[in-house]
Amino acid sequence: MTDAHVTNARASEIYRNALDVIAGIEPRIADATRQELDDQRASLKLIASENYASLPVLMTMGTWMSDKYAEGTVGHRFYAGCQNVDTVEQVAAEHARELFGAPYAYVQPHSGIDANLVAYWAILAQRIEGPGLEKLGAKNVNELTEADWETLRAELGNQRLLGMSLDAGGHLTHGFRPNISGKMFYQRQYGTDPASGLLDYDQVAAAAREFKPLIMVAGYSAYPRRVNFAKMREIADEVGATLMVDMAHFAGLVAGKVFTGDENPVPFAHVTTTTTHKSLRGPRGGVVLAQEEFASSVDRGCPMVLGGPLSHVMAAKAVALAEARQPAFGAYAQQVADNAKAFADGLMRRGAKLVTDGTDNHLVLLDVSSFGLTGRQAESALLDAGVVTNRNSVPADPNGAWYTSGIRFGTPALTSRGFTADNFDVVADLVVNVLKNTEPGTTKAGAPSKASYSLAEGIADRTKSAAAEMLDAHPLYPGLEL
Repeated sequence: MTDAHVTNARASEIYRNALDVIAGIEPRIADATRQELDDQRASLKLIASENYASLPVLMTMGTWMSDKYAEGTVGHRFYAGCQNVDTVEQVAAEHARELFGAPYAYVQPHSGIDANLVAYWAILAQRIEGPGLEKLGAKNVNELTEADWETLRAELGNQRLLGMSLDAGGHLTHGFRPNISGKMFYQRQYGTDPASGLLDYDQVAAAAREFKPLIMVAGYSAYPRRVNFAKMREIADEVGATLMVDMAHFAGLVAGKVFTGDENPVPFAHVTTTTTHKSLRGPRGGVVLAQEEFASSVDRGCPMVLGGPLSHVMAAKAVALAEARQPAFGAYAQQVADNAKAFADGLMRRGAKLVTDGTDNHLVLLDVSSFGLTGRQAESALLDAGVVTNRNSVPADPNGAWYTSGIRFGTPALTSRGFTADNFDVVADLVVNVLKNTEPGTTKAGAPSKASYSLAEGIADRTKSAAAEMLDAHPLYPGLEL
């Protein structure tokens, strides 16, 4: 028995006992938790924003660190008795700084959206502490009158943000109107080249020169290529914008040194945000990295934007970030990228149409309109066959953001289970076979439906059976038995 199996055997006893305790209060929660493990073990998880955290990371979240209020930051709390939370936050921030080579790290955000809100308001705060105060003849905010605040509120509420459009691969927090970011700012979006689907830096620069944003956001959630962040910084500097990079999706590829040089955003961005639960394999949460000039503003994320930090999650972030600093993580990150390329190549060889005709990061965006399907129909049919994905817009999507024309795939989770490039070629075959055997349905009135579908008889069972051989060879949490 390997050391990992010994560890997981010990974990089995811990989790069985924990679930028995939970079942004594609310058995439905214990049952759902057991079922979730069974479901994840039996499915091909291809959601680009999901992964599998290690057992040490998962266990770290289930402690009494959850019981402590710790508003404020290290050494400056609004509650007494926070010395152990200070240790947790310091260790997590230390690992984040060292892992990414960042001057400053803030590990309190509860999610990626929270991290982006902290970043936005930290950048806006600079206008109060810098030029805004100067213009009003005040040394600090305590000297401001209500009339001064009215002036500042008008200024803060009329700033401009330039971000990547949702259908081109940007995130809803990059200025999408229904999101708070689209309501906080005058916003404009840049897209991709209509023919290639690739970023056109000349077009981004032209948009920045014309719009003159305070904040220029780079990064993506569904763009299957790398970004030259040196060029993005050049554009931001030319127009006097603050460059903010959201690397929530690809932070693991930065941490694992797959993205280096101009493709590593941290040296070029004024502020960088990320989640910890995607390609980093950590708990659900966010982190803000910043250059020194923004550190003091970011450090006031609580109470500026956030409430009390989740101390147990910060502790789990520290464990996950420590894991990502190990040499094995670099090999994992490279395998994520290799697997994505193999998966994309396998899909295209079988006739599938991919946005940008491939990938060089961790995700693949498939245009399912060539199968006569909407993204919602494809997502549902694949789920029936045990393939877990999510529908996603493609550039100039005729079906909008709800039904969509695309499916977004990602390789981090199955790579965590040990899948190789050969395995992903088989997965590509399974995916294409399901889509080829799915027919769009009709509404009750007989019109074409964007949601209903029919999957050919036997396809779901055959797909699950074919997948089971690979899943059994690469078990999730081996040795963990509940």
